[in-house]
Amino acid sequence: MRLRSLLLTGLLLGSGTGLNTPVQAQTFLPTVAPATGPLATGSLSAPVLSSRAAWPPGSIDPLLGPRSRLTRDWIGLRSLPSTTPILVMAGHADSQNIAGSGTAGEAVALGGAAPMYPGISDELYWNMVIAQAVVAVGRQRGLDIRYYRPPFRTIIDEDEPGTNWSVGRDHAAAGGYAMEIHFDAYGPSGVGSGLIPPVHRPFSRVDEALAQEFGSYPMAFRQVLGGPRRGIGLLEIGQLQGNLEASLRDPRTRQQTVMTIANRVVTALELGLGRNPGAATVPSRTAQGRLR
Repeated sequence: MRLRSLLLTGLLLGSGTGLNTPVQAQTFLPTVAPATGPLATGSLSAPVLSSRAAWPPGSIDPLLGPRSRLTRDWIGLRSLPSTTPILVMAGHADSQNIAGSGTAGEAVALGGAAPMYPGISDELYWNMVIAQAVVAVGRQRGLDIRYYRPPFRTIIDEDEPGTNWSVGRDHAAAGGYAMEIHFDAYGPSGVGSGLIPPVHRPFSRVDEALAQEFGSYPMAFRQVLGGPRRGIGLLEIGQLQGNLEASLRDPRTRQQTVMTIANRVVTALELGLGRNPGAATVPSRTAQGRLR
């Protein structure tokens, strides 16, 4: 199944239950690409910030562009069980057509390109694509990981049951790891790639691994955003502009770009959980089967 078919059948259509139209992961992900980035050869058993020299704040990632230029004021040291359930969500999935719908991206806002899908921001479109790919790769590699989609695209009350933040808060409170996939604003309004960490508990080694791979934001970024206050990490993949956006929009490079990003996210999750990155394992009962 081509990527666009997955988008139409599994991401953008359907509502009510908050779960995806079933799509076989293997049809989208025939192989698991090798991990890339600073964590591919590193280990969290080494000094915690051993990758800082290779990836200083504000450095340029060849694919993702600028990393967060903001000073990090936290370190993730708390260990999590290797079987910790992970919840992945697409940022802005329940805030379309209201304030906070996500960036339109440089191509649409400045270049006059058509949106990737009518009625939603380009950021949400790519948030969903990456989040779904992360879950599919994670399941192939044995993680207990699932994707959640709100039942409606517009929910005014952020604390209403069924929102990303409500479901993510409950997942984190129960001991799981909750994260939203985001793309940052284009141009000077954006900061760059990096993790905005959850602040409900001491920072974990999963937080640390994601920060080493993608960069990091201060713990109180913008006076602590709603997601992190509820225990949800916000992973900014990169600013939706330039080479990154062009690589996603171009059908010739889209699949490789999505898979590269997904593998980097999953590798970081594996290392943060103390697992052998990239190793194929027997999926747990909750991790196998169809995308939900």
